[in-house]
Amino acid sequence: MTLRPLSLPIVLPGRYRAAVFDMDGVLLDSEPLWLVAYRELMEGHGETFTDDDRVATLGMSLTDSAALLAPRLGLATSLVADEIAETMQAHYRRGARLHSGARLLIDALSHRMAIAVATNTDGGFAREALRAAGLGVLDVVASGEDLERPKPYPDVYVAACRALGVPPGDAIAFEDSPSGVRSAVDAGLTVVGVPEHGVDLAGTGAHAVIASLAEIVVADP
Repeated sequence: MTLRPLSLPIVLPGRYRAAVFDMDGVLLDSEPLWLVAYRELMEGHGETFTDDDRVATLGMSLTDSAALLAPRLGLATSLVADEIAETMQAHYRRGARLHSGARLLIDALSHRMAIAVATNTDGGFAREALRAAGLGVLDVVASGEDLERPKPYPDVYVAACRALGVPPGDAIAFEDSPSGVRSAVDAGLTVVGVPEHGVDLAGTGAHAVIASLAEIVVADP
């Protein structure tokens, strides 16, 4: 598809019928919690979680991250995944901090557009995390971890749009990682990059890159 940059500021709903958000790193400031979980895992087994590991695991599903780290630990991927999941479940239950502008944007859009989350986090974990953060009212939570192919494949965004009953071409996505941007672009959505922690989304295919969800303008009804 031909990528056409979005003009700024981005005003919603505009031509869009649905908004689809990545969870970790876009709605929730939970990427640092994942890094803590990975670091505790590696150090607990006498290894080091490196900056290369941080970059490699950004936006990955739990299973894929566990598969990446497991060989260095001499453990089965399933055991590593279980250990990470236990740590993250505790983090989520305590409630991850919302990113700037997330709650106001969701509240403003909730009666204007269909809203979904498309995440590589396990669906049960994701719903628990959203409830703990006060965002349990979202229409659909689609999980790449629950599908055969997580991000960067497009399946989770296709599933989210199908569940909303909205064609991907009528939906706008918000992503913080290169793999997430690729997933949403390949699914046919318009994609807004919202990078954090020094991630560079230039050249990833995002139609626009903004610093915060607080930059999104919601038009008056």
